[in-house]
Amino acid sequence: MTQETQITTSAGTALLVEAIQEAERVLLAAPHVRTERDVAEGLDYLAGLVRVGLASAWASDPADPHFARPSTQWTKMGLDNPDTLYFAAQISGDAEYVVTGNRGSSADLVFQVLAGSHAGNTAPASHLAFDDRDFPVADDGSFEIRFGPREDGGPGYFTLSPDAQRLLVRQTFSDWTSERAGTLRVQRADRIGVPGVPVTLAAIEARYARAARTLLGYARTFLEFVERFYLDQPVNTMYAPKITPGGLASQYSSAGHFDLADDQALVITVPASGMPYQGMQLGTKWYVSLDYVDHQTSLTADQAQVDPDGRIRFVVSRQDPGLANWLETTGLTEGYLQIRWQRVDRPLTAEDGPTTEVVPYAELARRLPFHDQQRVTSAQWAQRIAARQAAVGDRMMA
Repeated sequence: MTQETQITTSAGTALLVEAIQEAERVLLAAPHVRTERDVAEGLDYLAGLVRVGLASAWASDPADPHFARPSTQWTKMGLDNPDTLYFAAQISGDAEYVVTGNRGSSADLVFQVLAGSHAGNTAPASHLAFDDRDFPVADDGSFEIRFGPREDGGPGYFTLSPDAQRLLVRQTFSDWTSERAGTLRVQRADRIGVPGVPVTLAAIEARYARAARTLLGYARTFLEFVERFYLDQPVNTMYAPKITPGGLASQYSSAGHFDLADDQALVITVPASGMPYQGMQLGTKWYVSLDYVDHQTSLTADQAQVDPDGRIRFVVSRQDPGLANWLETTGLTEGYLQIRWQRVDRPLTAEDGPTTEVVPYAELARRLPFHDQQRVTSAQWAQRIAARQAAVGDRMMA
């Protein structure tokens, strides 16, 4: 007969409660917090970070790995891409892992191995980054790849560095309606078919402690990140395309931040690249995506209207201009801008990148080339939003 133990408190949950309170102080002390909406969005962001911290902590055993979803429409961070499904699993550089699944039909499928995550004191080092062009995929879309310490594993085997800690997978969609998500499963090779170990109090408290560290790490890191990579850019401009920081060799990005009055619009003009994926999005000052389900705050090249001269002209404004390529600020006057190109097959230059111009809202019809061709009715706009809602709902069931 086991001896019963009465426990009225846990060191692990106490650490998490303290971390939530400290993260709230950190976030609400951010310099951009000025209005009640800023506070509301900050607390919503905090709730997402709590969920991310808990989910990652409960999927943190490299001996029993599982893919967690670090970014969804409810758990946003790191200027999450509205077009991407993110999956992350904890791994160890001295073990071998098997990843099986089906390719699906997304525009891009990328695997990346990191030493750590953005929840640490420094940006994680990227040790591997590749897409599905680098391993065999069967005619039916199925695949199996392996990660481990061996140097001579052959096709579909990728060598881990000793300090590898995290496997990150991105499925990115250009056409939300027609493209379908694939499937993914990760297993440690020597644990397949082996029963798991029973849960212990020490293990659970360690997970709560890990969730606390992750929560605080993300809260602090991303506020500092934007200072280095976004706010040093002149307002209402975007820099020329460059390889996205973090080791993704086949991904380029261009970014900036906007600050617009009610009677202003920002026109962003960029060539339609013809790459498998090109997407534009807006973000809040919390460095997360704006509501992309019920509002058109992002567009891919497939979703946007391309003008007859081969360029895409996005219009960023608070007021509705009645145009197909309007990107809604949802009432915000300030926020972030980002364009990504993925699965690129050549270096991108300034000629591939965006130009920006602030124009009076009242002069859009005169200043915007091909203005009349971009016009949409309110009924057509409602159809666009309905399509977004349905597509995200279907995608999040993947």
